[in-house]
Amino acid sequence: MKKQELIDLIRRKKSFLCVGLDSDITKIPPHLLKEEDPVFAFNKEIIDATIDLAVAYKPNLAFYESRGLDGWKSLEKTIQYLRTFDKEVFTIADAKRGDIGNTSRQYARAFFETLNFDAVTVAPYMGKDSITPFLGYEGKWVILLVLTSNEGASDFQLIQPRLPSTLDKLGIRVMYSYRKLYEQVIIKSFEWADDQAMMFVVGATKAEMLQGIRKLAPDHFLLVPGVGAQGGSLEAVAEHGMTESCGLLVNASRSILFASKGTDFAEKARHEASMLRDEMELMLKKYGVI
Repeated sequence: MKKQELIDLIRRKKSFLCVGLDSDITKIPPHLLKEEDPVFAFNKEIIDATIDLAVAYKPNLAFYESRGLDGWKSLEKTIQYLRTFDKEVFTIADAKRGDIGNTSRQYARAFFETLNFDAVTVAPYMGKDSITPFLGYEGKWVILLVLTSNEGASDFQLIQPRLPSTLDKLGIRVMYSYRKLYEQVIIKSFEWADDQAMMFVVGATKAEMLQGIRKLAPDHFLLVPGVGAQGGSLEAVAEHGMTESCGLLVNASRSILFASKGTDFAEKARHEASMLRDEMELMLKKYGVI
C-alpha cells in the first residue's frame, strides 16, 4: 500500500487505529479452545468486529512463533483473511527483525513475498545493510524502531554524548554527533529511504518527545504503540505528532483483544475499538485532516 492510499484510507474510515493482534492462546476466551485453530478463530472474530473501525492490523510474531508450526498456520490464515479486504487494511508484521546480508533478504522474502504483509518492524542496530533488503519492494514499508516505551529504552536510545567542556563553555551549538541516539537513527535513516517507504516506531508513553521527532521527520508516518492498557494518551499523541495528512498509526492491543473472556468478546472488542475510533475522528477534525 502506497502512502497516499494509506492517507485516503484514514480519511475514509475517519480513523488511524491499528489493532495489535497479540493473540495469546492462554488469554483467549476458553470456549474457542475447542476450535481446530483457536487463535485464528479468535483473530477472525476480532477482525470482523473492528474492520470498519481500524485502518491497520499488527500481528505480533512472538505470539505465533512461540507455538511452532501451529502458530505459523494461524498467522498465515490471519494474513490471508486480512488480504480478502484488499485496500481496506494496512498490515504490519511486528517482527522486529534486524540482521545482515542474505539473512535479512530471507526475512524480507518471508514477510513481503510469502506472507505479503504491507510492512515489517525492523531494528536498526546493525545499520544500513540490515535495512536495505527490505526496501526493494514496491509499496512495502520498513517501520524502524526508534523510541520505545519499555523500561530499558533508556539503556541505549536516550544515550547522548557529552559535549566537551571547552566547547560547552564557548556556547557552541550542539551538532549532529551530540544528539541522542534515537535522533541519530532517524537522521541516518534518511540516507536509506524517504517517507514513502519508511515509518518510525515511537511509544505513546513518550508523547512529550513527539514534537522533537516531528521537527526531524515532519512527513513520516509514526507507528505509536502504548495507547490503552499501557496508559499512553491519545490526545497527547495527536497534539504532538499529527500532521495535515495525519501521519499516525496508533496501536491498541490488549485493551481491545481482551476486553472480555466470554462469548461476547468480539462485541466488547468492538466497543473498545469504537470508543478509540470516535476519539480519533475528533482529533482528525480538530487538526484539519478531515
